[in-house]
Amino acid sequence: MPIRTLAQAINEALDIALGQDDRVLLMGEDVGKTGGVFRLSSGLYEKYGPDRVIDAPVAESGIIGTAFGMAVAGMRPITEIQFMGFSYPAYDQIVSHVGRIRNRSRHRFTAPMVIRMPFGGGIGAAEHHSESTESIYAHTPGVKVVVPSTPYDAKGMLLEAIDDPDPVIFLEPIRLYRSVKEDIPEGSYRVPLGLARVLAAGDDVTIITYGAMTAAARKALAILSQEGVSAELIDLRSIVPLDLDTIVESVQKTGRAVVVHEAHRTAGFGAEVVAQIQEHALFSLLAPVQRVTGWDTIVPLKLAEHHYVPTADRIVAAVGKTLEE
Repeated sequence: MPIRTLAQAINEALDIALGQDDRVLLMGEDVGKTGGVFRLSSGLYEKYGPDRVIDAPVAESGIIGTAFGMAVAGMRPITEIQFMGFSYPAYDQIVSHVGRIRNRSRHRFTAPMVIRMPFGGGIGAAEHHSESTESIYAHTPGVKVVVPSTPYDAKGMLLEAIDDPDPVIFLEPIRLYRSVKEDIPEGSYRVPLGLARVLAAGDDVTIITYGAMTAAARKALAILSQEGVSAELIDLRSIVPLDLDTIVESVQKTGRAVVVHEAHRTAGFGAEVVAQIQEHALFSLLAPVQRVTGWDTIVPLKLAEHHYVPTADRIVAAVGKTLEE
């Protein structure tokens, strides 16, 4: 099997989808001739032409609104918002139309579309380029929200999202684009949405995370192992739908949990995970659930960004706190 980065895996998925189904098209700012801001659509404009790989104006609301109309009419558009922090002008389209069309039409219409958004910090980008506000979209009924953290998952989940009859927000951790590599199958395959993956088995504590924080959690696992702590690591892969069964089963086994995400702490998605653990595994808990998150502030610029993004050391400290109880 070929070794691919996460960016290459996404490019392959886009290529496969465009090649297999004439209803699929890609639309966004600079996705055509430039190949996307991170070059994830590189080569697709030349291969499929301007009618299938469409350079859109700088108008996020227009991009999502146009794609929504196409989806309802039978197309399967894939849109790219250059950075998650640029998506807010399109929020009206997502919450008022994209997420509601199945309910509004009593299932006569759906919106089979994918909204791709690079998100998260760690690359020293400018303001609005490093945001992690996924809980906003997780709180929007009618849309799925998925977050791959490996090349294998990125390719398989993107192809699955394109096939989905309902809208999927596909979040891509920016700093993992070219920092992680693995063997992935050639050709087409699917990874189901809504199924978490246990990356490491353990008995003392459960660490629950997603996106770029899986890399930090893996580093924390190595440190904890040296300290004699057996930690179980869960990569959610999808926050809507949420694989509650995997979370509860693990916490019932270990009795302790640490939830990690890069987003702001208050009302971050980790708070929902903690609430679900409290509801479904309260009597298994031996200590309060800990959260390791970003801070309740604007993501700082490059020189201070390392103070914001959660680290392996912070995860290890949170695990230590649960073990003290």
